[in-house]
Amino acid sequence: METTETFESLVRAEFAPKSTYLNTASNGLLPARTVAALHEAALLRAEGRPLTSLYEDVEACRAGYARLAGVPATRVAAGASVAAHSGVIAASLPAGAEVLTAEDDFTSVLNPFHIRGDLKVRAVPLERVAESVRPDTALVAISAAQSADGRIADLPALREAARAHGARTYVDFSQTAGWLPMDADAYDFTASVSFKWLLGPHGAAFLVVPEDFGGLTPVLAGWVAGEEPWDSCYGPVAELAHSARRFDLTHALFTFAGLRRSLDLVEELGVAAVHAHDVGLADRFRAGLAALGHEPVPAPGSAIVSVPGLGARQPELSRAGIEVSHRAGNLRASFHLFNTPADVDHLLDALAD
Repeated sequence: METTETFESLVRAEFAPKSTYLNTASNGLLPARTVAALHEAALLRAEGRPLTSLYEDVEACRAGYARLAGVPATRVAAGASVAAHSGVIAASLPAGAEVLTAEDDFTSVLNPFHIRGDLKVRAVPLERVAESVRPDTALVAISAAQSADGRIADLPALREAARAHGARTYVDFSQTAGWLPMDADAYDFTASVSFKWLLGPHGAAFLVVPEDFGGLTPVLAGWVAGEEPWDSCYGPVAELAHSARRFDLTHALFTFAGLRRSLDLVEELGVAAVHAHDVGLADRFRAGLAALGHEPVPAPGSAIVSVPGLGARQPELSRAGIEVSHRAGNLRASFHLFNTPADVDHLLDALAD
């Protein structure tokens, strides 16, 4: 476990933001080691050197994410977006199947099920998802934390309700992976992008599937999905990978080169330490908001804080060097390992003016 001193020294060595950056729920900052790896990857291509190390980076990322998710690497597929992973799951459902979702959840979790046109997609308020599972529910699809306001789903209750009714579960950890402990093994399918709390570049997203693949068909499979990828470049893939790699999409190699170093950093710091740091700052912000007479959307234990009615102040805050988001009318601030109490106080002072 990292000491406070080690945590702070690691963070200082990796980050030097030029703004008060409180917007990880949109994009995480890139660590210095990640920027260096991206530069080296670009030089490999520019100079015509072998790219072998970049393919090794993909497998290192798969293994690193698997450790964070608490599953074997053989259950992790490396793709490009949560929407693509959602699409594979949506394609596996029979016509007429019911998919239960949370109202106004993030589009990438929902839209592939709607676009099918022959599924029964039902949306209920987040706090009612578990009680709304019924015998004809085939799948519950939900984000672990809501993008718009940071509310955390009651995943244990959802899991138990789904099991009681024979429904499968699909959880998007994009807004929690990296700061909230993740148990992907507790759900049938899980996914996450890597450019938020995992501090990676855009272009990578992971899908965790059961050992038996959960009835999914790799409808997006290309050559990288073969058991022997370099022997699967021409004609139909003769033998799909025996692992979740059969659901891989062609890898954005530069992205994985950088992401490998970002995942290393998250592992070095430890999710428990990151969680304590991030939520501590969010709670400081909540307390400061109360002193100013503002009431955020209730989201206890979340690293994301959204304040109704203040979203329109985002442009002026940005001009003042404070980066937050305007989401669904709310001012959304999100806190991560490179933030400090001074960052929180800077935002509070700006809101008080």
